[in-house]
Amino acid sequence: MKLSSKNLEVALNKTYDVIVAGGGAGGLSAAIYLARYGLSCLVVEKGKGRSFWMQDLRNYLGLAPTTPGRDLLQQGLEHALSLGVDYLRGFVEEARDEGDLFAVKVKVGKANSLYPIFHSKYLIAATGIIDHLPQLPDMQNVYDYAGYSLHVCLICDGYEMRDQKAVLIVNSESQINTAFVLNWFTPYISVLTHGLCSVGPAMREKLAEHGYPLYEAPIRRFCGENHQLSGVELEDGTHIEATTGLVAMGSRYHNAYLKGIPDLNWQGENLLTDEWCRTSHPRLFALGDLKQGLNQVSIAVADGTLAATAIWREIRRAAPPRKWVERLGSPA
Repeated sequence: MKLSSKNLEVALNKTYDVIVAGGGAGGLSAAIYLARYGLSCLVVEKGKGRSFWMQDLRNYLGLAPTTPGRDLLQQGLEHALSLGVDYLRGFVEEARDEGDLFAVKVKVGKANSLYPIFHSKYLIAATGIIDHLPQLPDMQNVYDYAGYSLHVCLICDGYEMRDQKAVLIVNSESQINTAFVLNWFTPYISVLTHGLCSVGPAMREKLAEHGYPLYEAPIRRFCGENHQLSGVELEDGTHIEATTGLVAMGSRYHNAYLKGIPDLNWQGENLLTDEWCRTSHPRLFALGDLKQGLNQVSIAVADGTLAATAIWREIRRAAPPRKWVERLGSPA
């Protein structure tokens, strides 16, 4: 059932088996499996996550390469709702361990916000990350190309960049090393710092040895039409010819709501998990981009399957066995 500010009481008066923070590919996969296992589940989705902005799922088995990420999410949501999953658009602000239950505080609505608290036995963290993009006065100029010919994932889209003239946009010297992985797909690389970092002599020498130009002026605008990049214009008037690009400026992790839970094992901003996506907290699981591992939709979907199955196994083993003596219904 879709929840909103008008019918929250339905969810506030129950204890869910699982709350899934995040309704992306991993969260919806977990919700579908949980529902099919007969467990109650609430999905809280903030909206417009990383997979939503994917214009084409070019490497997902069984889907046409031109399938937008939003279509995958819409189909997953409809499937989950058909199985009885509860779904709420909101922002998870805090998760607290209250012993046997988690208390999850959610911000609902941007104006006149409500802050309901929901309870569950288990919590699945699937809130993911969002990639940093170069900030321009006209951000629509960035969005016209991001996810089309301006990419954020080398693993996803390196194939799409093969032997093209590419710009690599970074915000730190360490990110420039991405050029020496990108060159597996194309050697025609121009490195742009957007004026955000200094570059030392050793890195300058390494770039020169590979023949990769370095441009340190801020970006004025991206050039092209119909989402197809043709070049980049810098504030100093320089025009760089390019038909593709990779943004390597890091990501923001949606994990602040977990920081109050003690004794979680982190590696940087990633949670460390076991083979079932279980964190160091026995009733908290982490999926996809929040956990240490490969940031791919296919991995997140599999993670959802693993976490849901691990939770079901524990609940099933603790439950009393069902016996034949149960009544299936009154005789006709």
